[in-house]
Amino acid sequence: MTAATDSTLFPQVPDSPDAVLEGLDPEQREVATALHGPVCVLAGAGTGKTRAITHRIAYGVRAGILPPAGVLAVTFTQRAAGEMRGRLRQLGVQGVQARTFHSAALRQLQFFWPRAVGGELPPLIERKAQLVGEAAARCRLRLDRTELRDVTSEIEWSKVTQTVPEDYPAAAAKAGRAAPRDPAEISRIYALYEQLKRERSVIDFEDVLLLTVGILQDRPDIAETVRGQYQHFVVDEYQDVSPLQQRLLELWVGERESLCVVGDASQTIYSFTGATADHLLDFRTRHPSATVVKLVRDYRSTPQVVHFANGLLAQAHGRAAEHRLELVSQRDPGPEPVCAEFADEPAEAEGVARRVRDLIASGVPASEIAVLYRINAQSEVYEQALADLSVPCQLRGAERFFERPEVREAFVVLRGAARAGGNDALLDDAVDLPSQVRAVLGTKGWAPQPPAGSGAVRDRWESLAALVRLSVDFAAAHPEATLSDLVAELDERARAQHAPTVEGVTLASLHAAKGLEWDAVFVVGLTDGMLPITYARTEEQIEEERRLLYVGITRARRVLTLSWSLARSPGGRPSRQPSRFLTGLRPGTSAGARRAATGAVSGSVTGGGFDRGPVAGRGRVRRSPARCRVCGRSLTDPGEVKLMRCEDCPSELDEVLYERLQQWRARQAALLGQPDYCVFTDKTLLAIAEAVPDDEAALSRISGVRSRKLQQFGADVLALCAGEELPTDPGQDAPRRE
Repeated sequence: MTAATDSTLFPQVPDSPDAVLEGLDPEQREVATALHGPVCVLAGAGTGKTRAITHRIAYGVRAGILPPAGVLAVTFTQRAAGEMRGRLRQLGVQGVQARTFHSAALRQLQFFWPRAVGGELPPLIERKAQLVGEAAARCRLRLDRTELRDVTSEIEWSKVTQTVPEDYPAAAAKAGRAAPRDPAEISRIYALYEQLKRERSVIDFEDVLLLTVGILQDRPDIAETVRGQYQHFVVDEYQDVSPLQQRLLELWVGERESLCVVGDASQTIYSFTGATADHLLDFRTRHPSATVVKLVRDYRSTPQVVHFANGLLAQAHGRAAEHRLELVSQRDPGPEPVCAEFADEPAEAEGVARRVRDLIASGVPASEIAVLYRINAQSEVYEQALADLSVPCQLRGAERFFERPEVREAFVVLRGAARAGGNDALLDDAVDLPSQVRAVLGTKGWAPQPPAGSGAVRDRWESLAALVRLSVDFAAAHPEATLSDLVAELDERARAQHAPTVEGVTLASLHAAKGLEWDAVFVVGLTDGMLPITYARTEEQIEEERRLLYVGITRARRVLTLSWSLARSPGGRPSRQPSRFLTGLRPGTSAGARRAATGAVSGSVTGGGFDRGPVAGRGRVRRSPARCRVCGRSLTDPGEVKLMRCEDCPSELDEVLYERLQQWRARQAALLGQPDYCVFTDKTLLAIAEAVPDDEAALSRISGVRSRKLQQFGADVLALCAGEELPTDPGQDAPRRE
């Protein structure tokens, strides 16, 4: 069983320690019963590692071997920590601390600071980049937006690897880091940044760990107090531990051996933040008496997906590859993974969106579909393509479920209805708990049918719908439950950050997808230069990019599609190559084959019914490259293609028209319940205001004005371009929804 399959169900609490072990496979049971001495669990993707370690903690607590308050389980995200707390609660265990490294350290730092240093702990700065920018300015260095972000990341890396400012140039060179500025300049900025923090009596996120380590090293009495509190430690995702986190863990554990670590070297994808799999791979060396258990039974993915993932790692190199786990699927067979090639990025996005729509029509819930990409900048074209087909989507990394305004409002009205009980007229016709919830949430925007389109209105409805579905699950598990019982359950889930499932296709970067899973996964934009990313040059960096793709592939339970496009924009030169990682895996290639410098590998696309755009090769209609209408230079940047000019070339913008177009777009977006960009992006509006088209043919030549948009909005846009006034009442001449 996986997080995705039991996250909204309410299983009965096991009635005995032995009952906790029921349903575990032999290797998981070995993990759960290995409660003494150091334990190292090498767990492949989808093998139930979270299940194994939570049952281990629950079994130890229920058997009286582990005191719940003496267990500290640490992981790397609030979501993972919340999931762990939720699972432990379902197993009848309360009082175990499940936290991130930073959360656990901050709690200790706040408690011990008055005793170790005196006074109150300095506040955490909210915007580190702002202070880094100020430090750069004082060094008389100007950083653009990208450089500011990258220099901030270098400072963070330095701190988690315990590198002081003066040692940064040598440390960066040794680590093979591609510094965004001259290393000596970064060293100066780093030093001044630390000085500014001291002057203003503030600390940053990394200081939380550094200061906790400092106090535990310098004050043995405080270290012993912490060790007296926690006698047993569990570390999830151990391959992502940084040197600083490893040092903190060593100080927590002390000379004892009561430590269990869980990880997979093949999923090490955060080395740019200082993470290293060496601590996992060297665990047996540091702890010769350790029990080592390997989990390789994959309960998540079909044999076809597992075979593809194993094949990817079979071509890997380096130390992590030497310790790779060969997964064995435990699921029934499914469809073969699909590799799809497209002419350009918009065609790829449209093809993926159509395939997503078809999957939803076939019965796959939208929440069980994900589109994964290498960098966040790739998301916009997929957001728009899905919106064009009225497919709801959600961006991974947005605010947490229980912090959403509509969810907070729902808690208030549900709590009020629970207190009122039978005196609330809203509940007069409600025959059971789910119907009570529907009645109450109906006052806040929930309805049996979702609103059309996507955007804020749809997002709000989806949040409330998730609470309705949760009430159905809760009532099924607890037939006698009241509205007050449900409110108590919601409060407990909010404390644990154990959120219900929200409907909507997930858009996420490959890094953000770590730890998640879906029935259908689309990994998009798989070209050399994007995956592996251009700045990955060393073999170690290339191999991390391969592991990143492995993480993406292993998120899929049943349907896996990998796609790429040969040009960035329509009409562009098809100069891109499919990712080298797919060689030997996609049809028509072999592991030892070397691609030609140009041209696509024939037979690289398997159809499988995948509705896709035109592909390069025989029969492909070649389009002339887009050229700047001012200077004539070939254009490849999507934004420049939309404008049909270089960014630096003179603009003939009709500013009044541009402002009117923006106002019109805002009204249309509000009417459709979608974000503004789902009508037209800023660049498309800018292109229209520069070209001022006078007929449909001229309007259709603007990139971003596809046939559907032309049909839906063309009349309005042409009227605005002609200087005509449009009705502002949304009820008049509203655009058609198709």
